[in-house]
Amino acid sequence: MSETPMQFTSGPPETVLPPEDTTALEALQAALSRSVEDRRAAVSAVVAANPRFLDGWAQLGALARDDIEAYAAFRVGYHRGLDRLRQNGWRGSGYVRWRHETNRGFLRCMAGLARQAAAIGEQDEAQRCALFLQQCDPSWPPADLD
Repeated sequence: MSETPMQFTSGPPETVLPPEDTTALEALQAALSRSVEDRRAAVSAVVAANPRFLDGWAQLGALARDDIEAYAAFRVGYHRGLDRLRQNGWRGSGYVRWRHETNRGFLRCMAGLARQAAAIGEQDEAQRCALFLQQCDPSWPPADLD
């Protein structure tokens, strides 16, 4: 019998993204407080200055003028999110849970991509995203999804 103790895990690994840059978060809040007429352009400027800012992409998708513009913003945010996850130890599987505020930008982008893919008739992409959301967080969708 080996003297090496057995190690048990409680399931797949969990990735928690680091916090976004404080300056970008403050700029996004300021942009979102602008008038309805100016809000989209203000958020777009924040994203242009911070292209890796996942919450910025999610908000830009939510403020899009049409389905294709929303799809594009959510898709960019989703792919930027995959990059950020990999940079933070994610290896293609494991949890990325909503309960961690810092994961929410990525999850909002993926949920938005699922919605917009369905809206433009790209059902296979919508289904892939829906399945991936469930794999990232088995309790999806969260009650406080905004």
